[in-house]
Amino acid sequence: MDVLQRDDLLFPRSLPEFQRLFPNDIACASYLERARWSAGFVCSHCQAKGEPFRVATRPSVLTCRKCRRQTGLTVGTVMERSHTPLSIWFWAAYLVASQTLGISAVQFQRQLGLSRYETAFGILHKLRAGMVRPDQDRIGGHSDQYVEVDETLVGGRTRGEGRGVHHKVLVACAVEVRHRKPGTALDKRKAGRYAGRIRLAVVADRSAEVLCGFVENTVATGTMILTDDCSAYPSLAKRGYEHYALAECGAPEVAEEYLPISHLVFSNLKTWLQGTHHGVSHQHLQAYLNEFTFRFNRRFYPFNAFRSLLGIAGDIAAPTFKDLYSGKWKHPTCSGCMS
Repeated sequence: MDVLQRDDLLFPRSLPEFQRLFPNDIACASYLERARWSAGFVCSHCQAKGEPFRVATRPSVLTCRKCRRQTGLTVGTVMERSHTPLSIWFWAAYLVASQTLGISAVQFQRQLGLSRYETAFGILHKLRAGMVRPDQDRIGGHSDQYVEVDETLVGGRTRGEGRGVHHKVLVACAVEVRHRKPGTALDKRKAGRYAGRIRLAVVADRSAEVLCGFVENTVATGTMILTDDCSAYPSLAKRGYEHYALAECGAPEVAEEYLPISHLVFSNLKTWLQGTHHGVSHQHLQAYLNEFTFRFNRRFYPFNAFRSLLGIAGDIAAPTFKDLYSGKWKHPTCSGCMS
């Protein structure tokens, strides 16, 4: 559930305003209740509607007046079974959604005064699990726009294992290309083109099955798609897309001229991974791609992204710390399916 249209949910535009709106756990619980039940509390056991009983010492627990059974505000959300106060969760959601570069677990631990790094790491990863809407739509589908599709390798150099050996991960990107109105301040930059919405996902290889499957999951049928001359993409025309392939011929300047937006997205992604997080593990790369996608697609209204994140995270199950490292948990992909 995205809550961009929820006018009853305010979103802080500054740190002082955040402190004013959420001074304690009671205020946070009240906001979370409105985010989960816009038309009023509904008991999860008997489906009765109405004002519940409240206990001042337990603001995250609501008691139904009809069946007298309790409902936890955080049950069924990324915050379920967490012993961390709601105010810490709200700080995390605010910082990760509103900061242009996000925040690393080390920075979050330091700024919030948390005693354990694992707590900060777990909170941020659970929020990343809530950055992908289950009903996420596909990009493109507009006659006046087209979509660039490309792939890149993400990861650092491998030393001491021989020439040409690496452990980088292949990442695919689909990005809407939009055009600025003539006469605006930046209409001459990149020929007036700029990025719309993006989708990023870790892919296994450059085969037609994998890359065309990524396109089908993320781009609306009938969209005009521009790619390089990779042998995996020609079958896009048979899958209902208007496909144009660009022959780069090993010349980077050709790709920069005709595929500038996807290359700009990759450049920003790699800079962010190295600058903010100083590199991430292959196991959790998809989670960071989800965070980058979430914030990039909401870059024109970053503070509004705060209530959007809480709205999505209010209906998403999150991994435990054990599941994150056992391999049991699979990070959701940008297309809404599981990788």
